[in-house]
Amino acid sequence: MKLMTKRKYDQVARAEGAEQTRRRILDAVAQRLREAPTEQLSLDRVARIAGVSRSTIYVDFGSRAGLFDAFVADLSERTGIGELTAAVGADDPRTHLREAIAAASRMKARDLDIYRVLHAMDRLDPTSAAEAVRRIEDDRRGGVAHLAQRLAAAGVLRDDVSVEWAIDVLWALTSFESLDLLITGRGLGVEDAVERLTATAERTLCTSAGTSERFS
Repeated sequence: MKLMTKRKYDQVARAEGAEQTRRRILDAVAQRLREAPTEQLSLDRVARIAGVSRSTIYVDFGSRAGLFDAFVADLSERTGIGELTAAVGADDPRTHLREAIAAASRMKARDLDIYRVLHAMDRLDPTSAAEAVRRIEDDRRGGVAHLAQRLAAAGVLRDDVSVEWAIDVLWALTSFESLDLLITGRGLGVEDAVERLTATAERTLCTSAGTSERFS
C-alpha cells in the first residue's frame, strides 16, 4: 500500500512539475515578445528565460510551430475565449452581434501588446507565428460569415445590406486593428471602444428595431 501511495505521489509530482515547466516556457515567450516585438523569437532566449534547455522546449511542444500553437491557445484561453464562445451561442442574432463583438474586443484588450505583436508577425512574417495567428483569423472569417447569415435569415439586415456586404463590415469592425486604433490611437477605454464598435455594426447593418439610440 505504501509503495502504491508513493508511486501515485511521484506521478502527481511529475505532472505538476511538467505543468510548471510548460507554464514557465509559455510565460517566457510572452516576456520575449514584449521585450523585443520587432525581433524574430529566439528559442534559445526563451529557454534561458524559462530556465530550461532548448531540448526541453522540443520535448514539451514538439517543434517551434507547436510552441506557437500552444502559446496562442493559452493566450486565447486566459484572455476570454470562453466568453466569446458563449456570445456566439446566443439565441437572438442581435444579441449574438453585440455580445460577440464585445467579447472579442475585451479578449484582445486584456493583452493588447501581445495581440499586437502576433498580428504584426502574421502580416510581416507569417512563418514566424507558425500559422497560429492565421488560424485565429480563419476562425474569425468563419465567425463573421456565420453571424451575417444569421442576421439575414432572421430578417434583421437592412434591405440595402447584402450578406456579403455585412461580412465585409463585420470583418473590418472585428479586426484587431479597429480595436487598437480606438484604444491606442484615440485613447478610448475598452468599454468606450466596445460601445462604438457594437453601435456602428448594429446601426450600419441592422433594421432600426432594438437598436440603441445613443451616440456619445
